Amino acid sequence: MSIETLVALGAGRVIEHAPFGARTTYRVGGTVRALVSLSSTAGLEELGPLIESSGRRTCVLGNGSNLLVAEGEHDVIGVRLVGEFLELRWRDVEGGVIVDAGAGLGLPIAARRLAREGIVGFEWAVGVPGTFGGAVVMNAGGHGSDMDASVVSARTWRAGSSRLWSHDDLRFGYRSSALTPRDLVIEVAMRLGRGDSEGAQQRIRDIVRWRREHQPGGANGGSVFRNPDGGVAARLIESAGCKGLRHGSAVVSEKHANFIIADVDGTAGDVYALIVDVRDRVRAHCGVLLHSEHRFLGFEPV
Repeated sequence: MSIETLVALGAGRVIEHAPFGARTTYRVGGTVRALVSLSSTAGLEELGPLIESSGRRTCVLGNGSNLLVAEGEHDVIGVRLVGEFLELRWRDVEGGVIVDAGAGLGLPIAARRLAREGIVGFEWAVGVPGTFGGAVVMNAGGHGSDMDASVVSARTWRAGSSRLWSHDDLRFGYRSSALTPRDLVIEVAMRLGRGDSEGAQQRIRDIVRWRREHQPGGANGGSVFRNPDGGVAARLIESAGCKGLRHGSAVVSEKHANFIIADVDGTAGDVYALIVDVRDRVRAHCGVLLHSEHRFLGFEPV
């Protein structure tokens, strides 16, 4: 099937030659051949098979907080989840609360809403700028918890059919799961609990304050490298003398060494080159090979 057919049948839901890197939190990088916005299960069932039959790789764009896109146009189909995929619902059950979240919903939004409702155990997620879909795929975490701690199931769409994955099916590990890039997460179910709303909201305020004090602003993609076994990536990067290291329009943060900041009007190529340079310097300094948490479009994985 041609892209032209997808555009015609998409009726305004498909944009050709769409900015993609600019939609990430690095705010640099190129375009994709087409960007499809899906707002409902019905829309997914309609356009999903057309996307599959195009033969092109797909790349899901959540909040773009963990993605680096190379300059130029990429012959891929980008996917955005909007509409009903941003919904958040909950119901009380024996022993807790079941929360159903659309995969396009941002974790900080959900964390704040749940805390206000007196649903506790998800406050940590206010500091994770991604969406539920990406968070499940990579088992996002922080502040002493992660998705593994609360997810009971996830529903995905792949090759024309949906699948419900149990917690055991997902096989969560450190920043990993059994899901692949071909599995489009559309909904996530979690088990949380009832508790003190004001206490939960205070914990959220504490986390937000801590992050402002210890992590940089600006155009960045969050933590660049995973923590190695028994170590902390930021400490290894700092010990290798990389704080403040610059490559063109990209610089290692002086506030937190595991963050790279892109200058306004910078390039993804500079960010990528700096990631590789930091990895190589750490390996030369202490023999530890760091692996990036980022996803890459148009670059080799690091």
